[in-house]
Amino acid sequence: MRPLATSEMIAWARLARTPRIGPVTFQRLIARYKNAAEAIERLPRHIAPPPASAIEAEMEALAAMGARFAAACEPDYPPLLKEVDPPPPLISLRGRIKLAHERTIALVGAREASAAGLHLAEALARDLGEMGYVIVSGLARGIDASAHRASLKTGTIGVLAGGLDNPYPPQNRALHDAIAEQGLVVSEAPLGTVARARDFPRRNHVISGLSLGIVVIEAALRSGSLITARAAAEQGREVMAAPGSPLDPRARGANALIKGGATLIEDAHDVAAHLGAAPRAHAPGPLFSRVEEEADVSAADVARVFALLSPTPVHLNELARHAGLSAAQTAAALMELELAGRAASLAGGFAAFARAAFQAPD
Repeated sequence: MRPLATSEMIAWARLARTPRIGPVTFQRLIARYKNAAEAIERLPRHIAPPPASAIEAEMEALAAMGARFAAACEPDYPPLLKEVDPPPPLISLRGRIKLAHERTIALVGAREASAAGLHLAEALARDLGEMGYVIVSGLARGIDASAHRASLKTGTIGVLAGGLDNPYPPQNRALHDAIAEQGLVVSEAPLGTVARARDFPRRNHVISGLSLGIVVIEAALRSGSLITARAAAEQGREVMAAPGSPLDPRARGANALIKGGATLIEDAHDVAAHLGAAPRAHAPGPLFSRVEEEADVSAADVARVFALLSPTPVHLNELARHAGLSAAQTAAALMELELAGRAASLAGGFAAFARAAFQAPD
């Protein structure tokens, strides 16, 4: 593991930003061709990576704002996020990168939070920070913003759905700037990307992937916070929730998590005690060995995997089980489908029908 040279980073970023190349296909291409430059040379003619000049311009713009790329193969890449199988191939970091290498816990919850919820988020973030934990959240209004503000002095990480130059929502711009100066801001999206609704689940996977566990404080039954909680469980992270009144719709999501097996917490000591007692879990099985031999896959195998896909993301291990294939064969079939524009590999080892990962900046 070593930092990439500039030319290697440019090739890595070009491959990572290539349309139809999701994290699973990216990882498989690197495993097959050993480096990003060679993988780009072997891409089908109808798949065009962004030009090197565009990546160079983005790297210069990042440097001007005190930020930089981090590739999943580099030592500065957050170690917990690297455990996600497969991890996002490329992220952008602005601020104190070392914070992502310390003990991290995610706090998320309702945007339209109650005063009690905001008070609990502030108390948890402050007390956990004093215990040595770095607080991770999504820079949204409500619970996220309260957790960030309370942990600015002890260490906080904000994760964006858009590019580092497009923090969302606009009301939290001052908070974003404070985190960039005192903490760390992370994004998987290219500069210039304006966050859309479909980009937030990817952000939520990064939030949980950066963290030892996640605490949900107030969340509706259909909310981004529950998406983050599901991502955490899929990644083998600890899932905790603060209970709330059954009369408050904002508490139903957290209460449902507790009924489903999440750990009930009331204060920072509960969180720290649970993390200290819980064995380190991992995401559900490796998708394929980093050094395995090439898996043979037939047209019938590819068709069988495609028939199992839908708009709903499903983990590759589930696809492999239902298709009767090995994880390596399933990953190879998905790579063919993705390069053909028929499927998309998503963060955390999931796959679904094809769709663009990020909208190209104007």
